Amino acid sequence: MTRLHLVRHGPTHAKAMVGWSDLPADLSDHAALARLAAHLPETAAVISSDLSRATATADAIQGPRHRLPHHRALREINFGQWELRSYREIEAEDPDLARAYWQTPGDTRPPDGESWNEVRTRVDAAIDALIAQHADGDLIVVAHFGVILTQVQRALALDAEQAFGHRIDNLSVTEITRTTEGWQVGRINHLA
Repeated sequence: MTRLHLVRHGPTHAKAMVGWSDLPADLSDHAALARLAAHLPETAAVISSDLSRATATADAIQGPRHRLPHHRALREINFGQWELRSYREIEAEDPDLARAYWQTPGDTRPPDGESWNEVRTRVDAAIDALIAQHADGDLIVVAHFGVILTQVQRALALDAEQAFGHRIDNLSVTEITRTTEGWQVGRINHLA
């Protein structure tokens, strides 16, 4: 049994689509970070996406926990040409594609970006490898909105549209356990 504690990185305050751009996190809420660190299991290993907003958040909550190398496959959705653009800009340019991407996620992809199904495949493979390497333990995975939603979708056997209905706040924890019988979901979007 492997328990995943999926933590969303600290806020970037960007008012645009932020995927693979390496924007820093605002980690000035020291009280929230302390509560989060205290909430997480002391014996868990910590891993993060390789983007600085995730690595810095992992640094802030790591404490004495064992740190694993950053993992590129835990990156946020690659928004391609939509990266760092507002939804209004994107919708004005191609309203049908913009609506399709968010309202019926799946194989629709932004220009030069990833579809939801591609993100899910990438993240599932990374999480499966981590579970295989860390069976019978706790893993703290500091990542992104999309990464966490892929695992909520997977564990609850939801379609992509249902998965997008879940809120994942910055510095929240989503708890998912992989057992020999399948997935168990604890709290989603828990703020310590």
